[in-house]
Amino acid sequence: MRLFAAVLPPERALSELAGEVDQLQNVPGARRLRWTGRPGWHYTLAFYGEVADDLVPELSERLERAAHKTPPFELAIGGGGRFDGQVLWVGATGDLDTLAHLAHRAEAAARRAGVEMKEHRRYHPHLTVARGRDHADLRPFVDVLHEFSGSTWTVGELGLVRSNLPRSGVAGEQPRYEKVAGWPLGAAG
Repeated sequence: MRLFAAVLPPERALSELAGEVDQLQNVPGARRLRWTGRPGWHYTLAFYGEVADDLVPELSERLERAAHKTPPFELAIGGGGRFDGQVLWVGATGDLDTLAHLAHRAEAAARRAGVEMKEHRRYHPHLTVARGRDHADLRPFVDVLHEFSGSTWTVGELGLVRSNLPRSGVAGEQPRYEKVAGWPLGAAG
């Protein structure tokens, strides 16, 4: 199954972001972007890709340990930017050091469980809100997002999420995400 580790923002934070995304869709050129749906808003910590079923128990055990070793921490959705002129994202503010450390632990957990990982990249917390076509000009959107700052919340869980890719062939269909497991941060274990 196609899996990744993630921090899933709470409903309140997602509602604030939804209001901001509604405003972004009024910016000229917004119709040229493919907007991600609210169910797809998360901070990926480590992307695993296709994971063999027999590796999932070991991966889960190791992710649980990683969660237990990481204390709860404060985070907020805020700021924004673009990747490669095609991906519009919203960033994070707060305890980014602990977030990056949790991402490192989630990646290490997979490697130790035998999950074949691609090359290591420096962690950059982001939540994708839209994708451009043909290198759309995302600067006006980034300018709006630069001012956005959501409410702070306490990250208390590491999630393991399954990504179900679209199969219907219908234009604009989004992947579906399903949380398959979660472990509390800082729990005794």
